[in-house]
Amino acid sequence: MPEKMNGIDAVEPAMREPVRRYLQRIREHSGDKALSLTLFGAIAAGSFDPLRQAVSNVLVLAEVDLQTLRNLAAEGHKFGKSAIAAPLVMTPAFIKASLDSFPLELIEIQQRRIVLFGDDFFESLHFENDHVRLQCERELKTIAIGIRQGLVASSGKEKSLGPVAEQAGASLARTLRGLLWLEGVKEPKTSADIVAKTEKLLGRSLAGIRRTANLPTAYRWHDLQELYQDVEALGRFADAW
Repeated sequence: MPEKMNGIDAVEPAMREPVRRYLQRIREHSGDKALSLTLFGAIAAGSFDPLRQAVSNVLVLAEVDLQTLRNLAAEGHKFGKSAIAAPLVMTPAFIKASLDSFPLELIEIQQRRIVLFGDDFFESLHFENDHVRLQCERELKTIAIGIRQGLVASSGKEKSLGPVAEQAGASLARTLRGLLWLEGVKEPKTSADIVAKTEKLLGRSLAGIRRTANLPTAYRWHDLQELYQDVEALGRFADAW
């Protein structure tokens, strides 16, 4: 089963106080409209680095109230300084209607999450293979286009290539998780394990993708070439699934 943890005690110690303050402000601003607050991603996988990452989270509201969000926005800089990202704001109806259009994002939340308060709106979600495959295919095409566009915009300067790879990294991690999900690997995994299992699935190394998880200080033309070749190989696999 996907990994689910509950309450502030499930957050790694160094982030508990910032998360506790964030939770308090969310509840004060949202009041009865707030149905749940769920953390997901690295913070729920024991691999969170506050110097490089921000805590991903989902706020589920009974209904979206822009004034509430505006009130939260006034404190956004405080949350950012505490390594907490702006929340993804959803409603139960939005989640249900997004199973076919955003399955990769919802799978990521379902597999690695900490429910801080309220109902768990992600535990019982069910996804159709066709919807997951289609988004994997779409994401990989988008990533490939982004690399091409970033390369052209780099003016040929190698120092501009690292940000191109970094931009592709988050989407790639989510997409690899989706490809493994299609193959029946539906347990939460570390980033390194996800890449290793995908390599086994494809029967080839994904050195370019591995490098995006820990970008070297000097990211070179050869590195970007390898990344692009990996993305193209994944695209062919998704197309043929």
